[in-house]
Amino acid sequence: MAANMTGTKRSKSAKATRVGHWLAYVVAVFAFSWLVTQAFYFAQIALWNTVNPQSTAFMRSDAWRLAQDRPDLSIQHTWVPYDQISRNLKRAIIASEDANFVNNNGYETDAILQAWEKNKARGKIVAGGSTITQQLARNLFLSREKSYVRKGQELIITWMLETLMDKERIFEIYLNSVEWGNGVYGAEAAARYYYKTSAAKLSAGQSARLAVMLPRPKYFDEHRNSAYLTQRARVIARRMGAAELPD
Repeated sequence: MAANMTGTKRSKSAKATRVGHWLAYVVAVFAFSWLVTQAFYFAQIALWNTVNPQSTAFMRSDAWRLAQDRPDLSIQHTWVPYDQISRNLKRAIIASEDANFVNNNGYETDAILQAWEKNKARGKIVAGGSTITQQLARNLFLSREKSYVRKGQELIITWMLETLMDKERIFEIYLNSVEWGNGVYGAEAAARYYYKTSAAKLSAGQSARLAVMLPRPKYFDEHRNSAYLTQRARVIARRMGAAELPD
């Protein structure tokens, strides 16, 4: 009987050892995959210092959605250099989205904490407190899913962007990749889609309206006569003069 008990203990010990090895293997594979993913993001961002991104995660996701639901539509996107985008639009976006863009390190701690409190009160994620750089990180690599895991990855990519790029390059890529409507991406496509003009020729009023659209571009694409859009655009137009642009 003693021998049987000893055998049972050895069997349990061996089983526990196998489980431990399996868990260690799973953790190692997960950690390796995570590191490879971060290395890919880092290398991609380093490349984009000199090469313009041809598409983003949001564009690719939208292209697939449109192919399924709206085959009559396609992604509208034309890259234009930073100096061919109206200063009106640059000032409007900074005034609307990230007033301290030039001086922050990609994060606004107060905004993140405020978003945390708002999410906690609502019992779900409804706000992110994102800066322009955080928005770019999300648009380039991530999904539209709202989760704390995605937010954590967003913050890591934000650090990479701020480490590897200067503010003007970050803003240039943002202006050329941000979503502005149903399949509409970038300042040039938005200017032509909404105003039949180029990004270089956008007026202050047009720029203010485009800036206000950014948090909900598809909604405002369908509600262009929204009273909120008009009222908020007037507020942004008044703030544009104080917006500091990256050199």
